[in-house]
Amino acid sequence: MGFELFIALRYLFSKRQQAFISVISVMSVLGVAIGVGALVVVMGVYNGFTTDIRNKILGANSHIFIQSVVPELLDVNEDGSGGYASAVDMLRQNPQVRAAAPFLYTEVLFSSPQGATGLIIRGIEPHNADEALTVLQHLKEGSLDDLIRPRGVQGIIVGEELANRFALKVGSRVNLMSPSGERTTAGFVPKIVSYRVAGIFRTGLNDYDNRLAFVSLQSARDLIGVPQGRVSGIEVFLHDPMQAKEIAQAMQDSLPDYLYVKNWIDINAGLFAALQLERIGMFIVLALIVLVGSFSIITSLVMLVMEKTKDIAVLMSMGASCSSIRKIFMYQGTLIGFIGTLIGYAGGLTLAFLLQKYQFIELPAGVYASDHLPVLVTFADTALIGAASMIMCFLATIYPARQASKLVPAEALRYE
Repeated sequence: MGFELFIALRYLFSKRQQAFISVISVMSVLGVAIGVGALVVVMGVYNGFTTDIRNKILGANSHIFIQSVVPELLDVNEDGSGGYASAVDMLRQNPQVRAAAPFLYTEVLFSSPQGATGLIIRGIEPHNADEALTVLQHLKEGSLDDLIRPRGVQGIIVGEELANRFALKVGSRVNLMSPSGERTTAGFVPKIVSYRVAGIFRTGLNDYDNRLAFVSLQSARDLIGVPQGRVSGIEVFLHDPMQAKEIAQAMQDSLPDYLYVKNWIDINAGLFAALQLERIGMFIVLALIVLVGSFSIITSLVMLVMEKTKDIAVLMSMGASCSSIRKIFMYQGTLIGFIGTLIGYAGGLTLAFLLQKYQFIELPAGVYASDHLPVLVTFADTALIGAASMIMCFLATIYPARQASKLVPAEALRYE
């Protein structure tokens, strides 16, 4: 241990004549600790919310959408060959693809004895839907197997919010009215089809749970009156959803020109950009708390230099260089920042762990994507917070240390 660090430790932990300086040092440590702890918790909550929303979006949507400029070009032949069937077979051979399946989207009017509302219907292939869509793997009620019935009324899987709103349960009878009706001698007649609720899902996102429903692919074709073999496009599910952008671009280059590819990252870019902007803004605001603590370090060191003027003069008279004097006070200020950062880490990580484990802060249901504060503390954010704190505390030591090194021993000892 160098004598500079030894003296810095003595100045930091020894009993001082001026108790006020010790109080300022303690306040500096607490300021840094509060700022670091708040940053750890807030960044953990932002990461948790972003991850939670992303997982819920991916649970009800595919990672990549492939659609055709001309819908008829995706139609399959009567024997089930060609069209989207060939594209699906090719996509499933890609080692990065977990699943691929055709889908059909349409908007209909939903009605039940309790009322009516607009609804987005999604036609899927039930035999492999649970492998692709995680939201259908663990239905809150019912079973995916009941989506297709050998005879009679077909099944429909609705969201939890829609079920609560219209008092639906498994087995309830509902009606869907398609905008594509039939022209008769009496005029245009909308097509109305009855369904039985086969299951109820929950994503945690109000828009999905209130406005989305699943039926079989064939049932969706019958409902909107499109030809056999017609689909809206192909859904692709990847082993790693975070690579969707790169994989989608590679698919676009290999697929025919009449097919265009979209990925979930670009589709939801606005949402995640807003979350990232809020995250950066909150980081800057809370970093100001650490900055206030670092200004307290300046005050503490300036007053310490005034108190230790005689000690500094004696050290310089004994041969200590200006560089050594600077190091003493830079070490002391850095130690204050280091101790405050450690205390902030301990408090912030403890609070984040308690929030994650016990979930004692509840959020209003239906307002937020989660009913509790989701917390996800990452090493990268924790390291960034610690580095920012230490840099600000180190910069705060430069001015007092330089002033101490400029002291003239003869002037300091003249009246002693």
